[in-house]
Amino acid sequence: MDVQDLQQQSSEGESDSQGGRSRQGLCDSDISADEEDLIIRLHKLLGDRWALIAGRLPWRTTEEIEKYWKMRSQEIDQSSD
Repeated sequence: MDVQDLQQQSSEGESDSQGGRSRQGLCDSDISADEEDLIIRLHKLLGDRWALIAGRLPWRTTEEIEKYWKMRSQEIDQSSD
């Protein structure tokens, strides 16, 4: 699955009254396996440039991507202890 497929899935989501995608109920667990894979690959390529990574996932904010990455990193650190 590539970025265009993910964008199409996103555009099929509910819209709010202003025509944008509803953000209600979005949390880190809502990040799909395909999104996670893309975030990991882009992080390897771009490092901590969250705005650039979020630019490839236009339905995600920079803050969501960074928060997800930090939570993921903490989980990995805890599991290695």
